[in-house]
Amino acid sequence: MLAAKLPQAPPSAALTLRSSLLTLAIITLVSFTFLSLKSLHSPSLQYSPSTSPTPLTVHPSLPKAVDDGDVDNVEKVAASENYGYDDVYHFPEVFRLNYERMRSRFKVYVYSDGDPNTYYQTPRKLTGKYASEGYFFQNLRESNFVTDDPDRADLFFIPISCHKMRGKGISYENMTKIVQDYVESLISKYPYWNRTLGTDHFFVTCHDVGVRATEGLPNLVKNAIRVVCSPSYDVGFIPHKDVALPQVLQPFALPAGGNDIENRTTLGFWAGHRNSKIRVILAQVWENDTELDISNNRINRAIGPLVYQKRFYRTKFCICPGGSQVNSARIADSIHYGCIPVILSNYYDLPFNDILDWRKFAVVLKEKDVYQLKQILKNITQDEFVTLHNNLVKVQKHFQWNTPPVSHDAFHMIMYELWLRHHMVKY
Repeated sequence: MLAAKLPQAPPSAALTLRSSLLTLAIITLVSFTFLSLKSLHSPSLQYSPSTSPTPLTVHPSLPKAVDDGDVDNVEKVAASENYGYDDVYHFPEVFRLNYERMRSRFKVYVYSDGDPNTYYQTPRKLTGKYASEGYFFQNLRESNFVTDDPDRADLFFIPISCHKMRGKGISYENMTKIVQDYVESLISKYPYWNRTLGTDHFFVTCHDVGVRATEGLPNLVKNAIRVVCSPSYDVGFIPHKDVALPQVLQPFALPAGGNDIENRTTLGFWAGHRNSKIRVILAQVWENDTELDISNNRINRAIGPLVYQKRFYRTKFCICPGGSQVNSARIADSIHYGCIPVILSNYYDLPFNDILDWRKFAVVLKEKDVYQLKQILKNITQDEFVTLHNNLVKVQKHFQWNTPPVSHDAFHMIMYELWLRHHMVKY
């Protein structure tokens, strides 16, 4: 870390400065905690039929201010990027400046321990509904963020893949033991964890059992940054610390949709298993409706190739209720195919929620709104729909994985989320 030497201040001045900084830190921490806890009970997920979609509660991040000496250079780089979609960010200028600073400075140390042929270091595969975990493992290796010098690292990556363990048939109980033994071996072998009790370490898992596999290490749950596809309080997700990993089922079967409003004649669409209470209610209430295309089971492939995916192309709003977990790959599918996602959840810390303004390209509802679903969607005017659709096209790149990674894709957005959180770590 770089530190400029400052002239020695008189003891009284130093004491006053120290007291002021301590007071500011306490105020910031209290405010940050209040806003995070408030999101659990916040009515902000409620959508009023007479208004545009209500904003999600944003968990505030505290990005480090750009150093004065960096401002001119960073602004030039940011200006050279053709963003053109300020309206989809909460703080577009902050994002521009800090994103470029993140790309040039952020460093991650990857522990080398563990046999890559078992559960460590490398992804299981880059396909399927848990592909996000695999892509992150691979993209990190392909990026310039990795450093071999732990003294230069801002964060430390624990490279154990629960998806690979699941693929090898490891039980949940054994998975928990493997994770515990591995992390404890890193703690005993290296000094880095003990400097902060793990607050500058992170762990990535998309499979839901991967979240439970960390339960054998309370400090991994409480202190380390967990990047997970299941960002729900019932699995110990801590919004201001942990990161929501978008669940993206890649490769996509068909090209991206968008700028095709005239083809979208169906009001709403959902088809899937009834493996949660909200899905059961959705199917019971709306499966016989003439304007909402609701199926209480997945579409049988026998009726034609890619029928499920093609329905996204002709639909305005795609319903995204949680399944066995709060998350769903259907959200990323909807975004990719240009269909406005309708989130039905009492709590879901949506991916990149502290960067992107979801109300600008999605409709976010509470589960109780399922009974008024059709009226809510019909109350959205054509002009409002066009705005939502155009904004949706602008954020598609953020929900796409690539190998190697490209600027502003899902990998870089996750790295930016980690960059924001690493500023909270002090040695």
